[in-house]
Amino acid sequence: MSFDVERVRADFPILSTKVNGRPLVYLDSGASAQKPRVVIDAITRAYEGEYANVHRGLHYLSNLATEKYERVRAIIARFLNAPHEDEVIFTSGATEGINLVSYAWAAPRFQPGDEIVLSVLEHHANIVPWHFLRERQGVVLKWVEPEPDGSLPPEKVLAAVGPRTRLIALTHMSNVTGTVVDVGAVARGTDVPVLADGSQASVHMPVDVASLGVDFYAITGHKLYGPSGSGAMWISRARQAEMRPFLGGGDMIRTVTRETVDYAEPPLRYEAGTPSIVNQIGLGVALEYLMGLGMENVAAHERDLRDYARDRLRSLNWLSVQGDAADKGAIFSMTMQGAHAHDISTILDKRGIAVRAGTHCAMPLLEFFGVPATARASFAMYNTRAEVDALIDGLTFCRELFA
Repeated sequence: MSFDVERVRADFPILSTKVNGRPLVYLDSGASAQKPRVVIDAITRAYEGEYANVHRGLHYLSNLATEKYERVRAIIARFLNAPHEDEVIFTSGATEGINLVSYAWAAPRFQPGDEIVLSVLEHHANIVPWHFLRERQGVVLKWVEPEPDGSLPPEKVLAAVGPRTRLIALTHMSNVTGTVVDVGAVARGTDVPVLADGSQASVHMPVDVASLGVDFYAITGHKLYGPSGSGAMWISRARQAEMRPFLGGGDMIRTVTRETVDYAEPPLRYEAGTPSIVNQIGLGVALEYLMGLGMENVAAHERDLRDYARDRLRSLNWLSVQGDAADKGAIFSMTMQGAHAHDISTILDKRGIAVRAGTHCAMPLLEFFGVPATARASFAMYNTRAEVDALIDGLTFCRELFA
């Protein structure tokens, strides 16, 4: 199937919006992607005629909601090529998923002086949970810096692994630079468990957890064209067997008495309470939409956008792009001498162009680059070359204002 970007754009109602009298150019999908009509309709339908709590009722609506909710587990497993659907644990997003691993798997196993290897590319969601273990249990965080171009060679990560290393936690794609990290090569190069934050990578390219060989893989729904509050953590059966329960409450138990509690089998063991039913249903619809387009087709379209945007941005000799590695997604973080990132974002917004400005929840990486903030343009499958041109025109206008 060929990729028709105009047909895809027609599926996203918000893209016909005008901002400040100009057509919306949405270049902030790295923060949160827009939603196609099929997802919006599925959410509306679920609330209007299919809603009830799951797992606990024997009536028609509860059974219907349970069926629609639970089938999403199989959809996610197919999307990630997971060996078993019971390895998919529903979460509210990657942040909860990584915290789940920190609390349920790492905390009871790690001793003072044990090490976690992290890269400076990480989002705070893959940093702060490990700081908790540093503060509370004396775990040592061992940092690996990227190359000046933002790339992170697997051998550099593996060189940081020592006899006390208990976990390697890496982004699969940087949310700041788009750098793709070969987490599979890292996993194949060591016996140490590997956690991959797939918040960005899963949106932009095919992901096959079976071939990657990692132990944990996080995805978040709101970046995958699904609702916020949806997501999943893929955890291999072997690692699930080593985990303790995370949250206590309904659904994660078999029986409770005054003296004892008997926990449910995974994955329900790690899914306490009434879940985000409709949001997860919406995520399932979003993933089916993506798989219908074909992730290889999505990746090819975005590579074209990346290459076109890279060439055009490089022609602006007064603009600096942080971390422009060869293997990267269509994400560009930029600085301009004399203009703060917030100024750039505000001026672009006046022209209908939405970009993000700030530290992008990646303060260690911006410190590495020596900049306080960047303006980030993050492209998605619904963006076009014409929107790259609009960005270039907007940046040129910014330059003229601050020259």
